[in-house]
Amino acid sequence: MSETVRVELLVNGRLRGVDVEPHHTLLDVLRDDLALTGTKECCLVGECGACSVLVDGAAVDSCLMLGVEADGTSITTVEGLATGDRLDPLQAAFLATGAVQCGFCIPGQLIAARAMLALNPHPTRPEIEEGLAGNLCRCAGYEQIIEAVLAAAGDGVAAEHRPEHHSTSDPAATPDARVAPQ
Repeated sequence: MSETVRVELLVNGRLRGVDVEPHHTLLDVLRDDLALTGTKECCLVGECGACSVLVDGAAVDSCLMLGVEADGTSITTVEGLATGDRLDPLQAAFLATGAVQCGFCIPGQLIAARAMLALNPHPTRPEIEEGLAGNLCRCAGYEQIIEAVLAAAGDGVAAEHRPEHHSTSDPAATPDARVAPQ
């Protein structure tokens, strides 16, 4: 067995001390050592975004960060978005818009959206598309995910009731149901 390194992490508001192997990723630490399985393991090369977590407020692919590099940081996983039994507005918007399909990419999508909204609380549709570009989804076709972020940015008001968010100067940003049915 290899030597371990003690790291101290503030995970979802709770101080956690963990002995980790130096070669284990933050993803390994969260899932295997801390039993926080909301963060998903998928590509392991930083291409899909399923393992995204907030590290000191910035979205990070946890498969690319070593656990020892996270020592002394504050980490928020998808489990840390809700407050008690109250969902984060993003989580509620994802449910309300039908953005949650299989659920595999959703934790990473939520984390990326939370990081984006922290920097830009009222993003435009193109800004949301750019902000979520590193998170792949095979089920929802992105439209519901974008609508959910727009809804959350609109203080929880459903996006379909906010016509100003549907207008866009880029016709390519509006999905064609014949090409990409929702």
